[in-house]
Amino acid sequence: MNEKIVDAETEGGQLAGEAIIEAVENQLADNSPPETRQTLERLMASGESRENAMRYIASALSIEIFEALKNSSPYNEKRYIKNLKGLPKLPYE
Repeated sequence: MNEKIVDAETEGGQLAGEAIIEAVENQLADNSPPETRQTLERLMASGESRENAMRYIASALSIEIFEALKNSSPYNEKRYIKNLKGLPKLPYE
């Protein structure tokens, strides 16, 4: 892979971004939820590079993580899947 998926301005941001990409890669490897792979394939079929598709998926996952932390609530898979299905439009747009 020639292009970096994460290009954060700080070391902490870089590490956090890499951890989220790793979580997405784990979802793909485990096919859990299957919507992660479906979203990757859909975005790539629409012309996105794998790197950009991964960035979109990582954005949806990071939003879910942020919401869970902000509200002290558990991970909401239904909300995450809804956000995946809405990509490439980001949930906060």
